Amino acid sequence: MGARREEWAGPGAGGTATTGRVVTIRRETPDDAAAIAATHVRAWQTGYAGIIPDETLNLLNPAAWAQRRRDLGTAAADHPFTTLVVEDGPAVAGFVTFGPYRIDQDRDRLDPAYAEILGLYVEPSRWGNGTGRALFAAARAALAERGWTELRLWVLEDNRRARAFYERAGMVADGERSRYEIKRSGGRSPLGLAEIRYTGRLG
Repeated sequence: MGARREEWAGPGAGGTATTGRVVTIRRETPDDAAAIAATHVRAWQTGYAGIIPDETLNLLNPAAWAQRRRDLGTAAADHPFTTLVVEDGPAVAGFVTFGPYRIDQDRDRLDPAYAEILGLYVEPSRWGNGTGRALFAAARAALAERGWTELRLWVLEDNRRARAFYERAGMVADGERSRYEIKRSGGRSPLGLAEIRYTGRLG
């Protein structure tokens, strides 16, 4: 999508209209790292409450996550994955990251035959107002423009809200399963959480 900006106002993921508010969707820049990381952490802490242990969620560090984005160069034009942010007024209200499919969810092992959305997160205060649907639509359009015809993504099995969102958007669980490991302190073994894969058509 390059530097193209898109204006969007329409029905929300939950069927609620945006009542005339216009948001801007654009590609991530290096200056967005802190805002994206803060949104990411707040979305995790709210959306994964009761799924991921509180001790893990409470220790999430937005500054560390922002620095990791800078270290990985996620805003660089040659990065294999693209991140789009949605601005609602002056604030970053959410983001979506997408690109080629990761084999075994390994960023260093990519299968260019399929597209993947690696993550879609929205500020919890903006859930249900259409922000997530706008980001998902923008990501799908960008992937289709690049020639992909099939989209895949992984969702925690217990994340009922996210699963309902993707199912309303036409995504279907395809039977593939994985385990997402959560590191724990005190020398305890990681906690494994079940994930399921969703698939959908593009274009």
